[in-house]
Amino acid sequence: MSSRGRLRVLLGAAPGVGKTVSMLDEGHHLAAEGVDVAIGLVETHGRAATAALTEGLPVIPRRTVDHRGVLLNEMDVDAVLARHPDTALVDELAHTNAPGSRNEKRWQDVEELLAAGINVISTVNIQHIESLNDVVETITGVPQRETVPDSVLRAADQVEVVDLAPEALRDRLSGGVVYPAERIDAALSNYFRLGNLTALRELALLWLADEVDQALTLYRKDHGIAGTWEARERVVVALPGGPEGETLLRRGARIAARAGGELIAVHVSTQDGLRADNPTALAEQRVLVDKLGGSYRQVIGEDTPEALIEFARSVNATQLVLGASRRSRLSAALTGAGIGASVIRDSGDIDVHIVTHAAAGGRFRLPKVGGALSPTRRVAGFALALIGGPLLTWLLVTFRSPESITGDVLSYQLLVVVVALTGGLWPALFAAVMSGLTLDYFFIQPFYTITIADPLHMLALALYAAVAVLVSYVVDRAARRARVAKRAASESELIQTVAENVLRGEDALQALVAQLVDAFALDGAVLTDRGKRIAEAGELSPDPTRLTLTDDAVLELHGKGLPASERRLIGVIIAQLGAAVEHRRLEETASEIEPIAASDKVRGALLSALSHDLRRPLAAATAAVGGMRLADDALSDADRRELLETADQSLAALSTLVTDLLDVSRLQAGALTIETFPIELSEVIEGALDELALGPEEVTVALQPDANRAMADPVLLQRALVNLLANATRYSRRVRVATSAFGDRIEVRVVDHGPGVSPERRDDIFVPFQRLGDVDNTTGLGLGLALSRGFVEGMGGTIEPEDTPGGGLTMVVSLPTGAREEGNE
Repeated sequence: MSSRGRLRVLLGAAPGVGKTVSMLDEGHHLAAEGVDVAIGLVETHGRAATAALTEGLPVIPRRTVDHRGVLLNEMDVDAVLARHPDTALVDELAHTNAPGSRNEKRWQDVEELLAAGINVISTVNIQHIESLNDVVETITGVPQRETVPDSVLRAADQVEVVDLAPEALRDRLSGGVVYPAERIDAALSNYFRLGNLTALRELALLWLADEVDQALTLYRKDHGIAGTWEARERVVVALPGGPEGETLLRRGARIAARAGGELIAVHVSTQDGLRADNPTALAEQRVLVDKLGGSYRQVIGEDTPEALIEFARSVNATQLVLGASRRSRLSAALTGAGIGASVIRDSGDIDVHIVTHAAAGGRFRLPKVGGALSPTRRVAGFALALIGGPLLTWLLVTFRSPESITGDVLSYQLLVVVVALTGGLWPALFAAVMSGLTLDYFFIQPFYTITIADPLHMLALALYAAVAVLVSYVVDRAARRARVAKRAASESELIQTVAENVLRGEDALQALVAQLVDAFALDGAVLTDRGKRIAEAGELSPDPTRLTLTDDAVLELHGKGLPASERRLIGVIIAQLGAAVEHRRLEETASEIEPIAASDKVRGALLSALSHDLRRPLAAATAAVGGMRLADDALSDADRRELLETADQSLAALSTLVTDLLDVSRLQAGALTIETFPIELSEVIEGALDELALGPEEVTVALQPDANRAMADPVLLQRALVNLLANATRYSRRVRVATSAFGDRIEVRVVDHGPGVSPERRDDIFVPFQRLGDVDNTTGLGLGLALSRGFVEGMGGTIEPEDTPGGGLTMVVSLPTGAREEGNE
């Protein structure tokens, strides 16, 4: 039986990066070395350069499948198996086979070839990987229905990224290398946007890096390699949950930065999640980790040193950063070696950094006296001792014998333990003393006397008390942890609920005040800002507790006073209230200032324009009419016609300028009437070209049949296109107008190859009275693009400038279609 073939996959970030070309080049290279290579299936997509590379390599004929009258060509798996080349070239691993095929997916066909001992070289794009499919859809807005399981790629013997810079790919696309001419504009403006390609490229490189890291981890595991391989510096910072974590993180980040490595922060919590002594500090440190460019992990382990070492080895860490112990020397001497010493002892070849901090070497403190059990449980413990003790004594006395003393002692010991479990320390001590005295009185000779003549009896009584104390300590600690866990869960639920109320779009201030009243069982609460009530909930009382949030912002709490244990949590909500109040003030101030600032800006620009641009055509018309009046009969017919033409052109220009000024005023006042309904884009584009008298030698038109109907106002859309075309033809000899459909939008692209506009100045071209340095006084007031954007946005569309591949500027007008249409690349 032949051994299994090897799978090599060429991974690309997007169509057109050159995966198929690389596969064919590798096929020619192997064939030149004497390897039997055959083409199982190659998709050229009509690209001449790709088709040319198939020459010289044997091609196994495809099989034809008739599906509902449509002939589909698929790879003939049986023919490839019969031919049995050393290496088969199989394109598009994620392809879905025609219905009725033996396998649903092409990667399943490849599995058959591999099982037969045939090596396979295949291709796939990053958007077809199952685990990344939804991420790519979020980035590009295009769903991909053909996917290949991650397990198939991870099982491949070799995965290579065929890399191409996004700018180079867009140049290839605009040059017609990837898609035919009718698809170029739609592709450039949709799937092949520069931002999309950059994100997809990073996604592909990160996926491959993760695959390499997993392969290294698997190799070390399979070969039993426990030591650290310093292929890459990984600095692990152990966060104890206290304020010193920030110091440790910054030190770890500096170490990682100097080594060019990766920063990983880890916090070890117990199975009940209660080891962190300052949850707020730990939450802040998680945010700091993100700012420092690291990642945060949380692991569970009862033995902290062991858990840290195990985690560090699992991520192939090279350095481990710990904080100096917060315990005093006396505490360390009494309790043994600390976490740092244990980690250093067991770290092996991992470098350990012990970083001092302000909290190191703290004072020795005795445990606090006091229990976590409720008064009800303590009362129940005393009751059990008072009732259970006499009942147990009566039962044991009834069956008393010289041989039963051992059982009697253990019975009273059990009573002490049960009382300790129920009521804690003081009931247990009471039960222990009473049990010791009862044993001496009823069961140790001489009976019915309390005489501690034998020191062993005193030792027994001490042991009773010791057992009571130890069991009570365990019970008290468990109760304390249960209470803390319950409290933490409640606080977390409260904060989550508050956040959800705000995120769902509810009024933030009202939601926070209402949640505050419900969470702390208050009668009511009122939030005032500058003496005005802005949120309230519940019923009000005459003597509220007042808390100052910010200047002039006060929160009144009506009802019971808050205990100290709840002050920390209420501080979180108060902080959010303060931030919400400040945000509300800023919004009010901005809403008041914005119209004034915009009005002042427009007023200043308008005065400047009136003093210059309107005066020119008015002066020209006045001079022409005045010349005719003064010269009267002295003018020739030709001179008279020239003056009349000058006056006519100047008055027409003046009329256009006034119309534009009125339209700008109506746009800013929101008084422009816009009526949208389904229109034919071809008619509007034709009207704009006729208005400007532009012919095929100046403007090329490429309209897609499925991208012709849009929701728009035809009159205003034509005016917008006239402005865009006028600008394009002013700077470029070659202008292209194209339409394309993408999702539920129709796009009209006006493409020129002029000097273009730098990205940092693109917003300025839509500002009224701006001409970006154009000193030609015949070009108007600089209102054309401002009006165009206002018209299009009023119709529910957008206008965005983009770079034209090869140089120039492309203006993209996006309009709603009124119906959802799915597109795919």
